[in-house]
Parts: sequence; structure tokens; C-alpha cells
Amino acid sequence: MSSSPFKALALPMRWTYLVLGALLRATLAGCAVSNTPELDKTFGDSVRKINSQQTIVAPPAQTQDAVVGMDGVAAVHAQQRYQDSFKEPPKTFDMLNSGGAK
Repeated sequence: MSSSPFKALALPMRWTYLVLGALLRATLAGCAVSNTPELDKTFGDSVRKINSQQTIVAPPAQTQDAVVGMDGVAAVHAQQRYQDSFKEPPKTFDMLNSGGAK
């Protein structure tokens, strides 16, 4: 009986796969560690800052200041026009010479 030439390579190949697997695991473990701790500390600060800048008065129920910039008559008319805008659909316009049917 003769021995197979592949049987002699089985043990070294197995060690090669084990070593390659260990190197792969070590490489992927290195990727899991965050290398940007300074950026991670301030993550989301810009969004929170923009949100706070867009808020004019944070607690509106605590202030009793009048609205600045509009008198009562103008405010009533503006509110009435706003309410009237929902009573009928907006007007459309006809395009002349559009080539459509009459």
C-alpha cells in the first residue's frame, strides 16, 4: 500500500488555515475598536445646537409677552384669508395654444 501525497500535506495545510484564521480574527477585532473617541464624544452636538437655535421661545406657556410685528386688525384679516383659502380649490389658469381639445 502506498500513502497518498495529499496525506502528508494535510497537517501543514491545517496549520496554515488555523494561522490565517487567527490573523483574520485579530484584524477584524482591530476594526471593532473605535479610533475616533474625540468625535464620538461630540456626536450629535451639531444637530442639538441647530434644533435649539430654531426654537424661538422654548417654554411659551411661561411668557405672557404680546406677539411683536402684527397688530390685531391685520392678524384677524390674515386669519380670515387663511380660513377662506380652504373653502374652494385654488384657481387654475388656461393655457392658450396648448394644442388640447376644445
